[in-house]
Amino acid sequence: MASRQFATFEVADQLFGVEVDTVQEVLSYNEYTPVPLAPPAVGGLFNLRGQVIAAVDLRVQLGLARQAMEGPVMNVILRGDGEPVSLLVDRIGEVVDLDDEAFEPPPDTLSGPTRELVVGTFKLDGRLMLALDVNQAVDTYRATT
Repeated sequence: MASRQFATFEVADQLFGVEVDTVQEVLSYNEYTPVPLAPPAVGGLFNLRGQVIAAVDLRVQLGLARQAMEGPVMNVILRGDGEPVSLLVDRIGEVVDLDDEAFEPPPDTLSGPTRELVVGTFKLDGRLMLALDVNQAVDTYRATT
């Protein structure tokens, strides 16, 4: 039976996951440089060992209020098509092995911006994990065009 590994995290008490092979690293960071005239979902830039990383606020991408950028903020740094990009999340979860057979399409009740970001779901112990489309999640122009 084929399976995939997902790195999980929470935003507004909802469990999300991305395939582990899209994740470069997970870290907490607290010094972000604002980006004037950037789309609202851009939380800022930060320097990671000499590399400038754009931080995308997943809360904004989901149609929620902006993340408070005070103190350490959790980052899931993704390997995108080009440069690494960070997703700002509320809490980091764990890495889980999930059977491909347990994958289900997004539920019909899922609507709004979240629907555009989710490729499917997995039922975990008493929770539903929403699998994110990484490219849609970091596309800060998606909501403005």
